[in-house]
Amino acid sequence: MKPITKLLLLTFLMAVGKSVLLAADRGTLVRDAVIYLSPDTTSNKLAQVERGRELILLDKSHNWLHVEALLGMAQTPDPAFVLDDEDQGKTISGWVLDNGVVWASTPNGDRILFGAAVDSEDEASRRHGRRGAAQDALRLYHRVYDLFPAAPLAAEALYRAADIQWQIDKSDMQSRPSAREKDPNLREGIDEQSMKQVMKKFPDTRWAQLAAFHLLDNKLCGDWQGSSKCPDKEADLYEKYVKEHPESPAAPEALYNAASRRAALIEIYKTEEQPKKSDQSKNLAISLAQQLISKYPQSDWSSRAQTLLFLVQQGVPTYGNAIQ
Repeated sequence: MKPITKLLLLTFLMAVGKSVLLAADRGTLVRDAVIYLSPDTTSNKLAQVERGRELILLDKSHNWLHVEALLGMAQTPDPAFVLDDEDQGKTISGWVLDNGVVWASTPNGDRILFGAAVDSEDEASRRHGRRGAAQDALRLYHRVYDLFPAAPLAAEALYRAADIQWQIDKSDMQSRPSAREKDPNLREGIDEQSMKQVMKKFPDTRWAQLAAFHLLDNKLCGDWQGSSKCPDKEADLYEKYVKEHPESPAAPEALYNAASRRAALIEIYKTEEQPKKSDQSKNLAISLAQQLISKYPQSDWSSRAQTLLFLVQQGVPTYGNAIQ
């Protein structure tokens, strides 16, 4: 092969290699950004890209990045939470300034994204916080897992993203008339996909245990309607959770929920003229409260269990409108 031919071939391979490398570089923003038609702030503005949106690097030019941005659409799931790499968002190509972008190769990139997510979550909790901050936090947390799946923070970040989505969906579900249905099967449940992803990707971790606790929400009655069936079933669910996940951070809460439902059944069974079951419920409520106090003494739920135990032992109703 002639020297000039070898040079041309080498140049071609280097160009192809650079193109492949750039195309494979994925990142996200920790700031809001404008995407321009060309690398010039005076050019047409194509869109605004929010924090946590996925970017795919196509090219670089001085202090500009030519990227493909994956944007959300009002009628589709947020791209940060589309599973199995399904593309259900809108993509747009353009130029953004080369700052505030975290790539998979960025040193401490996982911690930078996690910190930005925490900031956005804190902003969302404020009364006059930044609009869309909760969605920003959700995307940023998910990007930690997406770009740094083996990082120490990946499991917690994926759970936090799922938790934000769960709270948003739960609030939406509870605003509907069907939320008061006695039978949970008669209402539209909360989408479990994000929580199940946490359990699948990070099994046997505290984050998987917390995700499993969230899933109980879909099995709870909307309104007991004074019937013993619902609190009895729910107490069983919480007791089963504690047996299966005794080391879960949510175990004290689950145990308290079980005890409080057994306490409520004391009065409910009286209205159903089942004194024997009422007495049994009292004994179970006392036992569960004592178990919580003994096993999780440092938990706030332990203090609440102490109050519940006092009321039950004193014969004070914990459910209904009875005044002694």
